[in-house]
Amino acid sequence: MLVVTRRPNEKIAFPSLGITVHVLRVTGASAKVGIEAPPEIKVLRDEIVPAAEVAAPARSPQSKRADHALANALSKVTLAVHLARKQWDAGRPAEADDTLKMALQALEALEPKAPAPPVPRRALIVEDDANERELLAGLLGFNGCECATAADGEDALAYLAAGNRPDVVIMDMAMPRCDGPETLRRIRADQRLAGLRVFSVSSTNPREVNVPDGPAGFDAWFPKPLNPKRLWDAIQDAVRSPATAN
Repeated sequence: MLVVTRRPNEKIAFPSLGITVHVLRVTGASAKVGIEAPPEIKVLRDEIVPAAEVAAPARSPQSKRADHALANALSKVTLAVHLARKQWDAGRPAEADDTLKMALQALEALEPKAPAPPVPRRALIVEDDANERELLAGLLGFNGCECATAADGEDALAYLAAGNRPDVVIMDMAMPRCDGPETLRRIRADQRLAGLRVFSVSSTNPREVNVPDGPAGFDAWFPKPLNPKRLWDAIQDAVRSPATAN
């Protein structure tokens, strides 16, 4: 609780909440205040706040299911311990041992499961602008994507010919030695690379560079300036649903 002393026409501000309390007038033991708050925040006198709004916050369905599972497991353990004691007293130790094993299994079921390891994602970034190439690789790397880079189509084809197969190739169009359309044509002509996802990141239109539609073309086209989230979503989709080789 914050306790402060304020005079008329002074304020108390809560910057992170966007709320300001104005002290308008102080008379005897009472004070008149005005409260500025964002429209989504209700401001009510305590005596008229509905009981539902001061109750504990609503619990999520996941939380309810977890509580239900805990109650069931503890019930099994309690019953098992009581039964095992009766079995032991009755001279049936083998049955008591089996019953206690059931109790341990119920407790083990409450152990949190380790999260599944992340699916590795690998990308080959083909871009002649060194700064843009490294910036994109750095950004994708922070998202958990392993990135190899190539300065042009010739470098990219050499990388792929060495047996390296990424989940996706991300390629610019205007590059020296071997540009985007020619690199794409040679990738699609190589049966060893059948089904490889190839994305274009370019300021040009696919019609301007005579890139075909369908299986011989790009799997996705991302205009510059690039929307990183849209690209990352497409990379994840490519990993979850790998293309089928023709």
